[in-house]
Amino acid sequence: MRILAGLLALMFTSASFAQLTHPKASPAATVSQEVGFTTITVDYSRPAARGRKIFGDLVPYGRIWRVGANASTKITFDTYFNVGANYMPPGTYALYAFPNEKEWEIAFHENISHWGDGRKKYNAEEDAFRIKVKPEQVSTFQENFLISFDDLTHDSVNMILHWANTSVTISLHFDTKGAMKEKIEEKLITGATAQTYYEAARYYVEQNMEFDEALIYLNKAIELGGDTYYYHRVKSLAEAKLGDYKAAIRSAKKSLELAQEQDKDEFVRMNQKNIDRWTSELKK
Repeated sequence: MRILAGLLALMFTSASFAQLTHPKASPAATVSQEVGFTTITVDYSRPAARGRKIFGDLVPYGRIWRVGANASTKITFDTYFNVGANYMPPGTYALYAFPNEKEWEIAFHENISHWGDGRKKYNAEEDAFRIKVKPEQVSTFQENFLISFDDLTHDSVNMILHWANTSVTISLHFDTKGAMKEKIEEKLITGATAQTYYEAARYYVEQNMEFDEALIYLNKAIELGGDTYYYHRVKSLAEAKLGDYKAAIRSAKKSLELAQEQDKDEFVRMNQKNIDRWTSELKK
């Protein structure tokens, strides 16, 4: 028995040593993107074209595609998100596509246990939602399938699927402004400083919203924190957005004067440029 056990152990050991690990034809990749307060993470594999016709051949039209290779592509959101009219909770979704020549369907699927596209196990009733997108033929050739993000704002980003000369764009949206407004209101109640008021006002001005409220916050920041070139610069921008160019010029001149005292040449130039522009507006 001992001899038999020894032989079996030797056989299994030899078999394990005989296994050869080799590079994957479609290596795994992870791409992550912050959008406002949200982090999006995509885990997928990147097959190569290798001279083959991709869509309509290697990836047949009208059939489910795993949006990559190997395991199904997974996309994870850590906050609520919008795709089209679909408002969805945070979580991980399998990403599938149904390519056709002139239009694709993209499925965000709740069952993430399938290997690849799931084939017969795939159940459309487990889709969280589907959207329709139009493929675009682009001049840039992408050898390895690529998922990337572009056109980034605080509230939105485009997720781009690109392989060979075909590109598909999926627009993702987030209520960052609503979340930020809640954070501002909470912070102003629980312990606001001059800097808190300034940061809140600057956010509103940068996002082209709540200019009246921003001006109130900037006056409060100046009251609590004194005159600074950056308080008065943002104040001038808020006043200009409200159409009060005379007040905006006064604030910009104050900001310019304070910036000169601290050798902040960039802010001197930016303020002077705005003063000239708003002066021209008053002459119209």
